[in-house]
Amino acid sequence: MRPHLLPEWHPQWGVMIAWPHDGTDWAPILDAAERTYVALASAVLAHEQLLVLCRDSAHETHIRALLTEQGADVSGLHMRAVPYNDTWARDFGPITVAHTEAGPGGTTAPVEDGELVLLDFRFNGWGEKFAADADDAVNARLDWRAPLQAVDLILEGGAIDTDGRGNLLTTRQCLLNPNRNPHLGQASIEQQLRAALGVHNIWWLSHGHLEGDDTDAHIDTLARFCDADTIAYVQCTDRTDSHYPALHAMEQELKTLAAHENLQLVPLPMTPPLFDDDGERMPATYANFLIINGAVLVPTYRCETDDEALRRLASVFPRHNVIGIDCRALIAQHGSLHCVTMQLPEGVR
Repeated sequence: MRPHLLPEWHPQWGVMIAWPHDGTDWAPILDAAERTYVALASAVLAHEQLLVLCRDSAHETHIRALLTEQGADVSGLHMRAVPYNDTWARDFGPITVAHTEAGPGGTTAPVEDGELVLLDFRFNGWGEKFAADADDAVNARLDWRAPLQAVDLILEGGAIDTDGRGNLLTTRQCLLNPNRNPHLGQASIEQQLRAALGVHNIWWLSHGHLEGDDTDAHIDTLARFCDADTIAYVQCTDRTDSHYPALHAMEQELKTLAAHENLQLVPLPMTPPLFDDDGERMPATYANFLIINGAVLVPTYRCETDDEALRRLASVFPRHNVIGIDCRALIAQHGSLHCVTMQLPEGVR
C-alpha cells in the first residue's frame, strides 16, 4: 500500500473548525470573531457537513443558537466538546491520505478506491511560540471512521499544499526552520514527507513572507493550488511596500516553476496595509481561501482590493460559488479563513 495526499478539491464530508471562546486569545474581540465564524459556518453548512469543536455543553448551546438565528442549516452540524489552546484547525487538524494498492508495472488503484488514513502530525505551536499541548492532542480525542495514524514529525497543514498528482508546494522558511524539526536536514524531511504523504516532488519556495504572520511563511498565506494545473499567489506590485522584495522574488520562483511544469499562474492582489490597534501590520492575504464542495470561500477585509480578488478567483473556479467572508477579525490574531479550517474528505466520518 502506498499513500496518496489528497488535494483540497477531493470530495469532502465536511470541514472541521474550533469555535473561539473567552478562554482563548479571541477574548478581547470575541463578538467580531464569532460573527466571522457564523458566516463561515453558515457557508460551509450550505454545501456540506461541519464539525465544530467547542468548550463544553453550554458553549455548544451558544454556538447552535448563533447559527440557528443566522438561518444556517444546522442539520449538518456536528459538535464535539474537547480542550484546545486556540482555534487554528488547519495546523493541528488531521491530514488525509488515501492508501492505494501498487499494481503490475508500478500502477496504482484509483485514489477513489483507496483506504483513507488520517495522519496526526505533531504540532508545537509554530516553533513553540504559543502553548499547543491541547491542540496537539485534539485529533486523538475525536471519533473517526477512518484510522488515525500518529506521525513523529512536526508539520502544520498550512505549511503544505498539493496538486493531487504527487507534487507538494511548501516554503523553506517554515519546513526547514530549526524551531520545528531541528534534528532533521532537508534530505531527511523530504524523505519523511515522501514516506508519509506519498509525494514524489517537493517544490520549495525560498522567498515570500507576510508581516504579522506567526507561522514562518506558511504556503497557504502565499501560493495555492486551485486545480492540478493552476496556482494562485499573492502579487505585490508596489515597490514602496515592505513586502515587495520578498514577494517579487517569490513571483519569479513561481514563474520559473510554471514554465518548467506547464502550470498556469493567477496573481492575487495585495491588500493595502492594514494595521491593528497597536499599529502592527496584519497578515491579510487572499491566498487563504478554502475549497469545499461546490464553493470557494474567500477571505475579504473590507478594502478596495476585495472585489478584484473575488473576480480573479471566480475566473479559475467557474463551476464553484465564490463567496467572500469578512475576515478582518481573524487577521487581528494573525491568521485568516483557511487557517481556521481543515477539510475532511468523504469517508473519514
